[in-house]
Amino acid sequence: MRSEALIWAAVAAIMGFLFIPIVIIIAYAFSAAPIPSWPITSFALHWFSDTWNDDEIRQALALSVEVAALATISAILLGTLAAMAVARMKSAAKEVVSFIAVLPIALPGILTGMALASYFAFWGLNLSYWTIVAGHATFCIVIVYNNVIARLRRMPRSLTEASADLGADAFLTFRRVQLPMMASAIGAGALLAFALSFDEVIVTTFTAGAQNTLPLWIFGAIRLGQKLPEVNVVVFAIILFTAVPVLLAQKLIGESGRVAR
Repeated sequence: MRSEALIWAAVAAIMGFLFIPIVIIIAYAFSAAPIPSWPITSFALHWFSDTWNDDEIRQALALSVEVAALATISAILLGTLAAMAVARMKSAAKEVVSFIAVLPIALPGILTGMALASYFAFWGLNLSYWTIVAGHATFCIVIVYNNVIARLRRMPRSLTEASADLGADAFLTFRRVQLPMMASAIGAGALLAFALSFDEVIVTTFTAGAQNTLPLWIFGAIRLGQKLPEVNVVVFAIILFTAVPVLLAQKLIGESGRVAR
């Protein structure tokens, strides 16, 4: 009983360390004070309407959603194809290729952003909407790749071999056998990629040019000390917006595990 109590105490301490700051910033979103302070003496809801009526915030929100959606679509296509290619490899280079494929997610975001900015400058490409999408796609591909390659490694090869024995070509085998079994892994990877892209700020900083996504708007507002109540509201909205895809992805990952068993 004592060891169980210690385990629960450790879990509570870790959860508190992770989530108490998030709870505080959410509470600030309902504070009536124009400058956040603790303890909160009065509450108000008008900051939410003020934030929604701010055209700059709405434009940044729309850009963030568009970029995340396009980066996720790119990640689904390229990440799935890369995973299927690596899964089919039988040479010693397989692990090397797999390492290279996941490297972008391991590198600090500032290095990825600087490298992409230098690459675009080398080819004379101006920073724009599409450079943001390309920058976000670099790490979103890894998220989808990791989910799909893990699923493919658990998929029995006997299923594809049986499909081939029955006369199905590679495309029909993919459509009827592999894709249904990979669907939950692809969906989970896509949801996680969208959530990661939506709140990415470092890569966006180097690839945005004059574009202003929601994380960049938050960074600028905090740096200048302006619209702090609206910043709290936006942070609250981002937490909710990113929590939903993560929860759905967790559910799909659980379903993927049951399929594998």
